[in-house]
Amino acid sequence: MNFTVGEGAIDVSAVVTDVSHAGAGAVDIFLGLVRDTNDGRAVTKLEYEAYGTMAVKEMERIASELQSRFPDVRLAARHRVGSLLVGDLAVVCAASAPHRSEAFAACRALIDEIKARVPVWKREWGPDGPYWIHWEDARCAPEHGGHDHHHHEEG
Repeated sequence: MNFTVGEGAIDVSAVVTDVSHAGAGAVDIFLGLVRDTNDGRAVTKLEYEAYGTMAVKEMERIASELQSRFPDVRLAARHRVGSLLVGDLAVVCAASAPHRSEAFAACRALIDEIKARVPVWKREWGPDGPYWIHWEDARCAPEHGGHDHHHHEEG
């Protein structure tokens, strides 16, 4: 398994190589690209920031959990940080398995868990300037059965 977070273009073929092996009858790849709109707002670029070592450790933890669900699957992912333009590749996830159904399911679960759990933050730039996406203030997290009374942007 190979998981990285860093600057620079992602080599998709290297991610495929990370999961390929003789027993793999299927490789599923997810490519996450920068799009030109979000929630009806124009986007000109994205800036990704991450807590690098923590992000990689969380991706490895996710992979370990997924391998208990999909024992024959190999997983890899790369996430870019820095300034990206529309059309740039932001994240690549790959899963290999003996059969396509496991590869598809594991790859989907991998990107879903990365988006939900990995400490990577996204700031979108558009005509009205920059704004953070999916930002949550840790001080607002419910503790000991409490309730979160703060509203945060979802999108």
